[in-house]
Amino acid sequence: MARTVTWDELRDLAGFEAEKGFAISVYLDLDPSASPMPSDAHTRLNSLLDGAAKENGGTRRELTHQQRLALKEDFDRIRRYFEFEFERNGAHGLAIFCASLDNVWRPLPLTEVVPDGIKVGQQLYLAPLVPLVGRGEGALVLVVGREQGRFYRLRAGRLEDLADHFEEQPRRHDQGGWAQARLQRHVDELAQEHLRRVAGELDRLVRRLHGPRVVVVASEETWAEFADLVSQETRSAIAGVAHAEAHAQPSELLQVSAPVLERWRAERETEVIERWREEEGRNGRASRGWAATLEAASDGRVELLLFREGVNRDAKRCPACGRLSVEGAKCPLDGTQLDDSDDGLDLAVHQTLAHGGTVWAVRHRQDLDAAEGIGALLRY
Repeated sequence: MARTVTWDELRDLAGFEAEKGFAISVYLDLDPSASPMPSDAHTRLNSLLDGAAKENGGTRRELTHQQRLALKEDFDRIRRYFEFEFERNGAHGLAIFCASLDNVWRPLPLTEVVPDGIKVGQQLYLAPLVPLVGRGEGALVLVVGREQGRFYRLRAGRLEDLADHFEEQPRRHDQGGWAQARLQRHVDELAQEHLRRVAGELDRLVRRLHGPRVVVVASEETWAEFADLVSQETRSAIAGVAHAEAHAQPSELLQVSAPVLERWRAERETEVIERWREEEGRNGRASRGWAATLEAASDGRVELLLFREGVNRDAKRCPACGRLSVEGAKCPLDGTQLDDSDDGLDLAVHQTLAHGGTVWAVRHRQDLDAAEGIGALLRY
């Protein structure tokens, strides 16, 4: 089933480094506009694998016989998986990580598009996954009304049922022994008590799930009543409010919820960039440009790595201590000969995650353009 990637999963992948062999990281764009026919994706995957096999199997003299054989078998395993095991099932992208000598095999069908690419090295190639992390995965969607209280959670691009707190209420026009005014007050009290119970359940879920984003689907009238019933912690987790028909299905609820989550992310991105600009402007806890940011990442000082989507450059890495730089022949710390890399962004992502930082792929702002497309908020 197609899905997105969590921060915990990305950190786990970033912590891997091949000890016995080499790791293969493959990305395949499965968007229907790029791959309208299954054969199109097969052709592009075979081209990626053939090129990587030729480059890493035929020209890397440092490979042992066992490593060379393992790489060949891993390339073949990836082909077989895509041809015989992979089920597209709504996937718009695919990532595969394979390193048989180090017991790694992890295919990831993805809900979002990733560009075609392949890397062979000691570490897994993770930069293409970063823009996907945190894009709504795990968010709660609550449909609330005077009778409704349906809870969903966003998983793998779909809304999964969590709970349904439906409570049928008497109608204001129902006939009874009470005067009409008393009946209306009674109905309103029951509806208010229902909303209070739903709010309590939402508070519990937000605490138990450690503050996921929340989209509330409600009428303006219901939202005005409901907003005052939830805790401050829950209010801070609410990304926004959407509107839908009373009996909307999960697919329809997802359609109205997705733009709310994306707007929240754009607003959060603005807050992050403004904080970076303020810190950088007063020479505070911020870095700008590749040299300063790679140095900070190597020192474990990066709290949040910021990069404009699509940015990259060549960089160098010390194979002994992992220190990064944009120039130089030897590591300034231990004198080890530096390895060249054509993917400085991936190196920065690995170092940031390894030291407990997070990463933000900037989509909506151009502020980083004047800083070579990369910067960071620092711990110190």
